[in-house]
Amino acid sequence: MIATRPYLIRAIYEWAGDNSFTPHILVDTSQTGVIVPLELVEDDKIILNIASGAVANLSLGNDFISFSARFSGVSREIFIPTLAVRAIYARENGVGIVLPEDATEAAVVSENEPTPPTKPGGPNLRVVK
Repeated sequence: MIATRPYLIRAIYEWAGDNSFTPHILVDTSQTGVIVPLELVEDDKIILNIASGAVANLSLGNDFISFSARFSGVSREIFIPTLAVRAIYARENGVGIVLPEDATEAAVVSENEPTPPTKPGGPNLRVVK
């Protein structure tokens, strides 16, 4: 089964673009396989603008995100495993999603709705009439 994480990343990216917002990702650079400009990393984190106008050859795959971008005028190839993405959000309003550090699945919870209870070992569905 494919994890929900890459789908959530793509969904927020598309939503941001549809609303003329600038999508940014927060990356945990301590994760294996992350290739980013190390001189821009602070506290094992980096925030990257992944808007279509800021990057070239963007690939939002199920296992990784890759693209080319310019940093201080120098083109760099960026490679980020999706598990290293901690958040994706719109720069203009901060709306997006925070992804868990230690799981491949993310829970999306609205501020206006209570978190539904879950039962260990299976789905928690019920028929409402």
